[in-house]
Amino acid sequence: MYQFLALTSPGIEILLVDEIQQLGGSNVVQKPEGVYFTAELEQAYHIVLWTRLASRVLLKLSEGDVQNKDDLYQAAKAVEWDDCFSPEHSFAIDFVGKSREIRNSQFGGLTVKDAIVDYFRENDLDRPSVSKQDPDIRIQARLLKGQVSFYLDFSGRGLFQRGYRKDSGAAPLKENLAAAMVIRSGWLDDTSRPLVDPMCGSGTVLIEAVGLATKQAPGLEREYWGFEHWFGHDDALWQQAFDSANQASIENFSNFTGKVYGSDIDSRVVNTAKQNARKAGISDLIEFSCKDAGKINNVFSKPGVMLFNPPYGERIGELPELVELFGEFGGKLKQQYANWRVSILTANTELLSLLKLATSKRYKFKNGPLDCLLAIYDLDEKQLAKDSLHGSVDLSQQPSDFANRLKKNLKALKGWVKSENIECFRCYDADIPEYNVAVDVYQDYLVIQEYAAPAKIAPEKVAKRLQEVLFWAPKVTEIETSKVVLKTRQKQKGSNQYNKLNKKNQALVVNEHGAKLKVNLWDYLDTGLFLDHRKTRQIVAKWAKDKSLLNLFAYTGSVSVQAALHGAEKVTTVDMSNTYLNWAQENFALNQLVSHKYEFIQADCLNWLKENTDKYQRIFIDPPTFSNSKRMEDAFDVQRDHIAMITDALGSLTDDGEIMFTNNKRNFKIDVDALAELGLQAQNLTDKTRDKDFARNKHIHNSWLITRK
Repeated sequence: MYQFLALTSPGIEILLVDEIQQLGGSNVVQKPEGVYFTAELEQAYHIVLWTRLASRVLLKLSEGDVQNKDDLYQAAKAVEWDDCFSPEHSFAIDFVGKSREIRNSQFGGLTVKDAIVDYFRENDLDRPSVSKQDPDIRIQARLLKGQVSFYLDFSGRGLFQRGYRKDSGAAPLKENLAAAMVIRSGWLDDTSRPLVDPMCGSGTVLIEAVGLATKQAPGLEREYWGFEHWFGHDDALWQQAFDSANQASIENFSNFTGKVYGSDIDSRVVNTAKQNARKAGISDLIEFSCKDAGKINNVFSKPGVMLFNPPYGERIGELPELVELFGEFGGKLKQQYANWRVSILTANTELLSLLKLATSKRYKFKNGPLDCLLAIYDLDEKQLAKDSLHGSVDLSQQPSDFANRLKKNLKALKGWVKSENIECFRCYDADIPEYNVAVDVYQDYLVIQEYAAPAKIAPEKVAKRLQEVLFWAPKVTEIETSKVVLKTRQKQKGSNQYNKLNKKNQALVVNEHGAKLKVNLWDYLDTGLFLDHRKTRQIVAKWAKDKSLLNLFAYTGSVSVQAALHGAEKVTTVDMSNTYLNWAQENFALNQLVSHKYEFIQADCLNWLKENTDKYQRIFIDPPTFSNSKRMEDAFDVQRDHIAMITDALGSLTDDGEIMFTNNKRNFKIDVDALAELGLQAQNLTDKTRDKDFARNKHIHNSWLITRK
C-alpha cells in the first residue's frame, strides 16, 4: 500500500474525502493541508483518472524530523532517490511550509535540491538537471510542525484542468470548484430536473455538471502525468486502468438522456462556452443561448435547479448592473420559480442580501484568492409564505432618502442644465452623510464616486447603502446601468491621484461652452475634467482675452483650451505628467487650435517657475493639496508652501499682471500678511467661481485673484 496526499481548494476537502472513499481509497483522513489516504498502485491510477475534486495527488516517499537547514538537508539526502528516478531525468522542487530556521520556500527548495544532487554524486551517478518548467519529475517537500515529508507529484500539476477549456474569460472558475458547486447544489440527486445557469460564462459549471451526471472520467484527455518517469510506474497496470475508465465512460454516457441549459448576456462568451462543450464532447447535452439574466423566464414544466457564479463586481461597470439585477431578481424567483432550488457562488456576499431570501444552506469556498460563499435557497412554501407576511421586498418599492434627494436635486438643476446647455454636471455630493458618494452626469453616462467611509461605520452598512445608491441612481437619472461607472475615492497622496484604475482605452468628447474636451470615465480616478472648475474656466477665459496666459499644474489643459478659444494672445501649459500634457494637446487638436502661440511644457511647475525668464500677463495656478511625487525634489503642501510658490510666480509675471490662485484644500487660509509683505493683495473669488451644481458644497474649492497693490 502506498500513502498519498490529495490537495484541493479550501471548502472542497470534505467532498474530496467522500469522492476518494467511493473511488476505493483506504484510511481516508481530512486535515487542513489536504486529504490523506492509502491505496495500491492500481487504485491510485483509478483515483487520478476519476477525481473531479482534487487539484493534485502526491505520493509519499519519505519523512524526517527537521529543526534547521542541516536537518532538512540530511532528511532529503536520506531518501533513496535513485529508486525514484534516473539522473537522466530533469526534476524540480516545490517546497511548502516554514519554521524558525527555514523561513521561505525558496531557501527550503534550494536545500532539498542540493541534497538530491549530492545524493546522486556521492553514489557515483550523474548529476540530474533541474528544470523549473516541464520537469520529468516533480518533488514536493512539505514542512509541518517540525517534520518534513517528501512526495512525488504523482498526478502532475493542475489536475482540475480537463483540457476542454479554450478560454476561461476574465474571472476563471476552476473546474474542481465548479464540480463542488454542482455536488452541493443537490442536482445530482435527480438529474431529470432542469439545470439552469443564467450567467454561464465559458460554460464550466454546466460542463462539469454533465460530466458528473454522465459519470465521465475527467482524466482521460490529460496529456501528462507526474508518474510517467517514476521508476515505480507500471505501464501495463496504468493502461489497464485507463482502458477500463475509457470503456466505463462510454457506457455511462449513453445512459444519460437529459439536457442542461446555459445563458449569458455576452454573445462572445456564449460562443466560447459552445466551443468548450464541443471539445468536451457533450455539446448535444447543453443548450446555450444569449440572454440577459434579469430577463429570463421560467419555461420549464417542472421544478429544477438554478446554479450560477455571477461576476463579483470587482471590475468597473459590473457592480451597478449586478445591484440592479439582484435587487429585482429575488422577486422574479419567487414569482416564477416556486419549488426550485437556487445556488449562487459569490465573493460579494452583500449582493445576496438584495435577494431578500433566506438560505437553506451555506458553504464556504475559495475561488483563487477570494473567499466565496455558495448560498443555497429553496423556494418552497415556507419561503414564499415568509414573503407574503412581510410584503414586497423589491428595492424599487421601498422608500429611499437617497433617491428622494437625488430627484430633488435634478429638479432644481433641470432649468439651468437646459438653458446653459450643460452636458456634464454634479447632481449629488454626499448631501445626506449616510450616503457618502458623489454622482456626476457625463452626457448619457453616470459616474458614482464612493468616498471612503469612516472606520467606525460597519463595512456591511457601507455596502448596503452603496447598493441602494447603485440601484437608484441610474433609475432616477434614467441612465442605463451599463453606462454607470463606480469609483472609490480616498485621500490621495502624491502621484496616487493619477493612478490608473482600469485599462479600457475608451473616451468621450463632451462640449462645454463651445469647447470640445476629451474625458475618460474609466481609466483614472479623475475623468480629465474637473466639473467644479467649469465656471472658473469661463472666468479665466474672459480674464485672459488678448493677454498671455501661463497655466500651471494644468492637468488636461481645459483652462488653456477655453482661454485659447476666447482669444488669449499666448497660452503656455505646464504639467509634470506627460500623460496629461499629451491629453491637453489632444484637447487643443479637437478644437483646431494649432499655432506657435500654444506651448506645452512637461516640468515640475515649482522648479520651472524658479528658472523661467518669460513674462506673462495672466497666471493661473491650481496646485494639488499635497504632493510627494518622485519627480519633485521635495514634498509640497499647499497651505505651507503657497506663499513661496506665489513668490516664485512673481518672476514670471509682468508688472501689470495678475494671478488667479485656486485649490481644493478644505479650510485653506491664504496668508494675507505674507502677501502684503510682497506688495500683493488678494480678492476672494470663491463664491463667483462656484457654479450652480456645486452651490451645496461651500468647501469644494477656494479661488483668489492676486494683484499688485
